[in-house]
Amino acid sequence: MDTRTSPIRLRITHLREAMARHGVHAVLVPSADPHLSEYLPERWQGRQWLSGFTGSMGTLVVAADQAVVFADSRYWVQAEAELAGTGITLEKIPTGTSTAHIEWLAAHTPRGATVAVDGQVLGLATAQALQAALNAAGVVLRTDLDLLDEIWPERPALPAEPVYAHAAPHAPLGRAEKLAQVRQAMAARGATHHFVSTVDDIAWLTNLRGSDVTYNPVFLAHLLVTATSATLFVGEGKVGPELARQLAADGLLLAPYAEAASALRGLAAEHTVLIDPKRVTLGFRQQVPCAVVEALNPSTALKSRKGAREAEFVREAMAEDGAAMCEFYAWFEAALARGERITELTIDEKLSAERAKRSGFVGLSFSTIAGFNANGAMPHYRATAESHAVIQGDGLLLIDSGGQYLGGTTDITRVWPIGQVSAAMKRDYTLVLKGTMNLSRTRFPRGTLSPMLDALARAPLWAEGVDFGHGTGHGVGYFLNVHEGPQSISKAVPTAEMAMQPGMITSIEPGVYRPGQWGVRIENLVLNVPAHTAEGSTFDEFLEFETLTLCPIDTRCIEPSLLRADEVAWLNAYHANVRERLAPRVKGAALAWLHERTAPL
Repeated sequence: MDTRTSPIRLRITHLREAMARHGVHAVLVPSADPHLSEYLPERWQGRQWLSGFTGSMGTLVVAADQAVVFADSRYWVQAEAELAGTGITLEKIPTGTSTAHIEWLAAHTPRGATVAVDGQVLGLATAQALQAALNAAGVVLRTDLDLLDEIWPERPALPAEPVYAHAAPHAPLGRAEKLAQVRQAMAARGATHHFVSTVDDIAWLTNLRGSDVTYNPVFLAHLLVTATSATLFVGEGKVGPELARQLAADGLLLAPYAEAASALRGLAAEHTVLIDPKRVTLGFRQQVPCAVVEALNPSTALKSRKGAREAEFVREAMAEDGAAMCEFYAWFEAALARGERITELTIDEKLSAERAKRSGFVGLSFSTIAGFNANGAMPHYRATAESHAVIQGDGLLLIDSGGQYLGGTTDITRVWPIGQVSAAMKRDYTLVLKGTMNLSRTRFPRGTLSPMLDALARAPLWAEGVDFGHGTGHGVGYFLNVHEGPQSISKAVPTAEMAMQPGMITSIEPGVYRPGQWGVRIENLVLNVPAHTAEGSTFDEFLEFETLTLCPIDTRCIEPSLLRADEVAWLNAYHANVRERLAPRVKGAALAWLHERTAPL
């Protein structure tokens, strides 16, 4: 293909023509929607449509003379391949929270020139940082332009899928009780109103679910809560009459999705609105005519702390998920032994089919990552019909997958040996396993800021001069988003909202990635539970991790000489628990596979 007339180059050209019409020197296109979602409805996938880069995170800047995608190490190999021939360059950034694109705009935009970004999808906290940097550089910021509407002739419409109730017993706490908790937090902040845009907060608070966003059981909506009422701004027809009556009985009224901004504009001068600057866009903040209190959404903290009943349902979902994986891996190893042709796409299909058979299964929690050898070295790799590997020869197969169940959300990564595994592969695998175990076994005072735990998983790798570019752990929702906050076990700058509290579910997933060779990541989900301390202890309350994920960790990839006796004991105890919990749920070949893979080391 003549790259001068490739779709991406033509789209960038059309964008620059629109920029010229409006007197704009550069345009910022974030990976965001009006709800600041991680996974976007098609209507707001403008960065992907313009650049061709399909990673779930990244920022595009198009200037008059150059175009740049900013992406972190999880996407470097993918981005370089997808941007080839487009005229768009890749700027490698250290983490997904980097502000390199802001610094780039301030440095590359002439004084007096204009940078444009759609304020309806620009986070308030990001907007504040962007405005400060551009002001210092003498650059004008415009946030009233959505240039995508001018150049995207077939831009997708808003999703129209119905909303449904997440009901008891899987939703142990009623929406009226949740609203009461939020109102209590509002009152403590001196707020008369609270505006929420993040769709997982809204889904949790209302005990509603949907399918507007791929893999996440959420729906597009905004929510305005007062001391005595609440209004859900949602697409007309998405909530059926009977469900609407149930919501009204709990004090939750419905209004058209498009009326959220006007509702904010209609607030009185004596009102005070609580908003979360990291979870609301500039466009909505600009509508508020009264006093504002900026703080974490109360629901973000509340939903991160799973109650005892929710924890029980999560344990059940983990057992169902583990049984599905036993069925899949038993088939997989037998099919390999028979010489059947298996590809990365086959793995996705078969594993998803096994999950679909399990009780309470609703869908996948993210796109399955099945990466063999070099493909496993790309943390967010996804096989496609056009580009995928056949599982043959020697090496390591990395599979990162998860499911959405009525009683919880799962996320698990395992690595399996294919043919002969080299000593270097075993060394990497064992170092990663040591990191997973090191963090899994730790105890820490309640309230410890989660980034402070990050080094515990990295220490065994750092000792050998190895590191990985992504975070060690993210919060996980309860039949909600597979990624949630406020906690993050990572190199992020710690803030008070990241304090570890009982009931939080977090991933532990260190890794090693050898570009062009192989990747290793071993991931379990863990629950914060009270630690048993010595009787009469005068120290603060301590927490520890209960490992929730139930699936064997393949011992054939281990280099035993690198493990201490206490590490072997932890692994054997974990496998004994996996065997005990899953054996009643599987039979035949899957049961035999389970016993073989959980044999003591």
